[in-house]
Amino acid sequence: MFKNSKGWKQPLILLSSIGISSIGDFIYLVAINIMVYQLTGSATAVAGLWIIGPLTNIVTKFWTGSFIDYRSKRKVMIATYIIRAVFISFIPLAPSMVVIYGILVVLSIAKAFYNPSSMTYVAIIVAKEKRKRFNSVRSFVSSGAFIIGPAIGGALILLTSVEATLWMNATFFLIAAICLLFIPEQEKVDKDRIPALTFSQVVRDFTVVQKFMSTHIYVSFIYLGFIMITIFSFAMDAQEVVFTQQVIGLSEMEYSLLISITGIGSVVGAILLSLFLNHLSLRYMIVIGLTMMTIGYVIYAFSWSFASIVVGFSILGFFNVFLNAGIMTFYQNNIPIEIMGRVTSIYQLIQSAIQVVFILLIGFLADIVSLRWTLVTLALAMLLASIIFSISVLKPNKKLYYWEDDGQEVM
Repeated sequence: MFKNSKGWKQPLILLSSIGISSIGDFIYLVAINIMVYQLTGSATAVAGLWIIGPLTNIVTKFWTGSFIDYRSKRKVMIATYIIRAVFISFIPLAPSMVVIYGILVVLSIAKAFYNPSSMTYVAIIVAKEKRKRFNSVRSFVSSGAFIIGPAIGGALILLTSVEATLWMNATFFLIAAICLLFIPEQEKVDKDRIPALTFSQVVRDFTVVQKFMSTHIYVSFIYLGFIMITIFSFAMDAQEVVFTQQVIGLSEMEYSLLISITGIGSVVGAILLSLFLNHLSLRYMIVIGLTMMTIGYVIYAFSWSFASIVVGFSILGFFNVFLNAGIMTFYQNNIPIEIMGRVTSIYQLIQSAIQVVFILLIGFLADIVSLRWTLVTLALAMLLASIIFSISVLKPNKKLYYWEDDGQEVM
């Protein structure tokens, strides 16, 4: 996986931290869904968990980038890990659902800081020639967490309780924070030159991002296009349980097996990507990953049985890692590190706002038309968008944006 280990010590520590926190994320996801359902018995209350993150992002993403770019990204990541550990441990002690939702908002705010800071920190720690390899291994780590996390969460809940699981879950984020302490500080932050986080400063930083987007139209188009297409998948994922059980008729056991198969497909895809990485360019990683993932969603939308939906989920799980590793490397290579936090925050703000609208719209359409035709329409629109997107990526005059570290594109 790492033919030359030189220069990989710090990236591997960072990978360990990200991997441990990813497992923690999935354990938390299992535990909090079960806990909220046990307390309320309401599917609506559980569905509310999907809305908290995007709504929090809409409020916070205006200014998180302004905070992150002027401070140590390593320290911001450590702080978010500790905050998440502390507040997750508070959840079992919460006296009411109102308090629990308040804690979840704090956790979402911490996550809103974590995502842009981690994206930027990877670009700081990992040299440009190593980023494609790093992101492919990161896809493997994330895919592994997708399988291991829920398995650990389920086992802990069966052996102990939801409350004890959440307390143990908090330790994963503490360990992730400790890992980062073994990476020396890479940034020279002059505390005297850090601007105050005022409204005028946020406006100035917003202008910086707007100027970057207007002067780097192709980079902005590609990443915003990626965001728009993945929002289609997010909207379909939000209706996944209802569609598979009420429309297809899968049992809860079959649905659990389906999720496991998807995770296995992602792990297999990540392993093969790591093995054959040197033979794939960023352009083909993105195009193949996006096109095949979209085909997986089309099969999913037209599915009529457990077997057919397994085919769709296996394909989208397998190729999703190609797309994510490719687009992440493209992003890190084309966004200046000094403004990456602000740019990432604004992109995620746009993404969250559209996600909220999409989730509400899909629920509305599913009631008026049918969930089947709603998902079919989404999948076909996603396929059309992915074809247009792929043509833009494969334009010969845009090769410069996808060149490897040696100045040559891998075919």
